[in-house]
Amino acid sequence: MDNSGQHVLQVTDMSVDFPTPAGVVHAVSNVSFSLERGEILGIVGESGSGKSTTAKALMRLLPKSARITGDIRLLGHDIQSVKKKDFNRVRGKDVTMIFQDPMTSLNPVYTVGNQLMETLKLHMGMNRMAASRRAVELLEMVSIPQPEIRLKQYPHEFSGGMRQRVMIAMALAGNPAVLLADEPTTALDVTIQAQILELMRELKTRLSTSIIMITHDLGIVSDLCDRVIVMYGGELMETGTIDDLFYRTAHPYTKGLLNCLPQTAASKGLKRLEPIGGTPLDLMMLPEGCAFASRCSRCMKLCLKRRAELVSVGDGHMSRCWLTALEKGVA
Repeated sequence: MDNSGQHVLQVTDMSVDFPTPAGVVHAVSNVSFSLERGEILGIVGESGSGKSTTAKALMRLLPKSARITGDIRLLGHDIQSVKKKDFNRVRGKDVTMIFQDPMTSLNPVYTVGNQLMETLKLHMGMNRMAASRRAVELLEMVSIPQPEIRLKQYPHEFSGGMRQRVMIAMALAGNPAVLLADEPTTALDVTIQAQILELMRELKTRLSTSIIMITHDLGIVSDLCDRVIVMYGGELMETGTIDDLFYRTAHPYTKGLLNCLPQTAASKGLKRLEPIGGTPLDLMMLPEGCAFASRCSRCMKLCLKRRAELVSVGDGHMSRCWLTALEKGVA
């Protein structure tokens, strides 16, 4: 695919439904966003908000029963219309993904070198010698020492952090335009987390790789991302820059997530955490109005009756909330 154009990824009104014997699960509802070249976009939300489903829909890694609608354009091309056998050439080359647990993503019976070289031969058409040289370069790129020796070792001989580095190296093997990272630091200790995040920051700077970081950790978002999408109940609730999210928060759900963050005594004074009350939404029984209404302390009658549209709060800052709409006079 041609890498020209500013938007490397454009998603418009994407929905994902899962038919089940008990009813239809509306996992993602009419989500739209774009990703620029060299940008790191964060997607945040609690478990069940639809963030991982969004990423797997982009990669076509969902079960066959999943119904995906909407328009998804990668490097200007409609990838929804690409046949499955042809999409295998796109996945792993133009768009790649790293997962939460690297041990389950690497095959334990093959050496790291075999797995990395197989990716290079498949997507880059390299012979064994060229693939071996490039595999060494990729391990060096992700700061794995003694790469020539490490290529001959098996995944169990690597630490968790080094296995995740291998997964990043494999993801970069095809020089992808977009790298999806689904909670890639969750299984790692804090020190290794910081190293992996620094590595991803370097990749953005050095290779202009566009990254989508899926996480529930707002600390990671503030440290790494340029823009952020907040999801709840499969919907996009708020989107904007990091400063918009932390300092010009518009949606009550986003404010609730921020209130759950522990603060240092020096910066905020000693106070209890404020959890979001209520229970997460049942995705088989979507409400008529706002998805967050039943848990929102500022819920109005209007919120229960009608679903709000995304309203502009500022330059690129959007919020799906009737409070915002009324304030802006667009309700």
